[in-house]
Formats: sequence, structure tokens, C-alpha cells
Amino acid sequence: MLRIILGVIVGFIVWSILWVGSDQVLMNLSKGWYGAHQIALENALYNGTAFTADSTILLIGLVRSVIFSLMAGFIAAFIANENSKAPIALGVFLLIVGILFQVAVWKYIPIWYHFLFLFLLVPVTVAGGKLRSRTAART
Repeated sequence: MLRIILGVIVGFIVWSILWVGSDQVLMNLSKGWYGAHQIALENALYNGTAFTADSTILLIGLVRSVIFSLMAGFIAAFIANENSKAPIALGVFLLIVGILFQVAVWKYIPIWYHFLFLFLLVPVTVAGGKLRSRTAART
């Protein structure tokens, strides 16, 4: 049980570091496009200024979420030394935290993004855990 909890915690930390880190990298690499978009979203959240989401940036966010969820599920399964409970628990935890973040930006981001982002978290994280069992079987 302790390994499952540790797997969930480490998986969540990994997902969060990858998300925030890649966001910062993208903002620095593309200050005029990606960076400007993220700063405009932040200004809209805190100052109530107008904001229009860029669909390409939202799609990049979905791809990042899928990749990071796969990785986090794999890591959670690896640490827990099992591939079902830890990835499911991690996926549910990511979903709960994701709901909180999506609620915060609800009126600024299109509804299709909210639902896709949240809908994919649990199954993709579980799929990441299943990848761990396939990798373990090969070695």
C-alpha cells in the first residue's frame, strides 16, 4: 500500500514538473506567440481582461497532457510495482486537480478543450501503467 501511495505522489510530481517546465520552455522559445498567449490568459484570470484562446496552443496542451499522463502512469506503476491501482489512483487524483484548474479558466477556454483534457486524464494514465507491464515482461 505504501508503494502505491508513493507511486501516486511521485507520478503527480512528475506530471506537474513536466507540465510547468514544458510550459516555461514553450513560453521562452516563443515569446511572441505561446508566451503572449499564456500571459494574456493570466491577465484575463487576474485582471478580467479580454482573452481569446488559440486552438493550436490548446491542441499542444492536449498532446502534452497525453504524453505526460502516459509517463506519470508508467512511473507510478513502476514505483508501486504493480500496474493497476497506482495508475488508476493517480489518474483520479490528476482528474480532481484538473477539474479545479479547468473551473478556474472555464470562461476563457472553449468547452471542447475542458472535456477532452479531463476525459483523457484517467484512461491515458492507466494506459501508461499498462505500458509498464509490457516493458517488465520484455526484460
